[in-house]
Amino acid sequence: MLTQKQLQQIKDELDNCQNPLFFFDDDPDGLCAFLLLYRYKKEGHGFVVKTHPKLDAQYAPKIDSYDTDKVFVLDVANLEQDFIDASKVPIIWIDHHGPYERNSVRYFNPRLNKKDANIPTTYLCYKAVDQNMWIAMTGCIADYYMPDFFNEFEEKYPDLSNGKKTIGDLYFNSKIGILIKTFSFCLKGKTSEVMKCMKVLTRIQSPYEILNQETAQGKFIYKRYEKINKLYESLLNDAIKNVSKEKILVYTYSDDKMSFTGDLANELLNKYPDKIIIVGRKKEDEVRMSIRSRGIIIPQILEKSLSGLEGYGGGHEYACGANVKQDDFNEFIYRMKANLNL
Repeated sequence: MLTQKQLQQIKDELDNCQNPLFFFDDDPDGLCAFLLLYRYKKEGHGFVVKTHPKLDAQYAPKIDSYDTDKVFVLDVANLEQDFIDASKVPIIWIDHHGPYERNSVRYFNPRLNKKDANIPTTYLCYKAVDQNMWIAMTGCIADYYMPDFFNEFEEKYPDLSNGKKTIGDLYFNSKIGILIKTFSFCLKGKTSEVMKCMKVLTRIQSPYEILNQETAQGKFIYKRYEKINKLYESLLNDAIKNVSKEKILVYTYSDDKMSFTGDLANELLNKYPDKIIIVGRKKEDEVRMSIRSRGIIIPQILEKSLSGLEGYGGGHEYACGANVKQDDFNEFIYRMKANLNL
């Protein structure tokens, strides 16, 4: 965990800027972290990093285009030194991957204090600003983390948890889970649509605006959730048809669909906790994957399986992303099975 001094420093950084630019990862943890800081500051601009969890020099021109005076990088696994070097304004990096060594950046990462402290960026931002608990809970559960404010949340929003106590039940069998999917689906599709959803979400004051469609903004977000969920459910049902007795479950789909690899991998792992889950999206000449397990640490196995192939990958102990050329995909799966002794 970050110290109270570090949390206060994050808040001070927000208080001492006029027009911040927030770069955040394209998952609910990244989105919720952005919403928490933006809604506290009520100034600035948000930009989702959709390509892969890397922020490099190609993004630096956005700093000038928004005329920002400070940059916040949220839940982005790899902040490249060339981006930092290209920035003429201070950069605040709040994350829970790595940790990594970088120069000329204010780096807030609980893993610097404790190596295995896998605490979502959402939680860190919530502890810094102390508001919008429902957004904080959504981001934490989405990242498979049970926060210490759950009991307080349950007292305030008992119907959202519906008596569920485990992360899996909260994620897939409660209204919190609907919020998680809603936030995730807001990040799907064209950049213009994503930006519109982000703008609407910054203005929503209550989860019930979305869940009960109490306002025009809430109705807009919920209708988008319903529309995208139909496509998601069709892919999920198709993936379930591929389940066999094998220890590893591999499912791929084509790029004419939105990117649901992380969402599908999480739900398939919940349904089949004894399996290694690999969900890939075929896009152009690549397969972009989300890999999940429960109990088997992935990164070292992933690194070994990618050796010599044209691709990359990494992430947390039990949740990783990877990318390989389509021509190498079968070889990659063969290596994964071999390295897992399957």
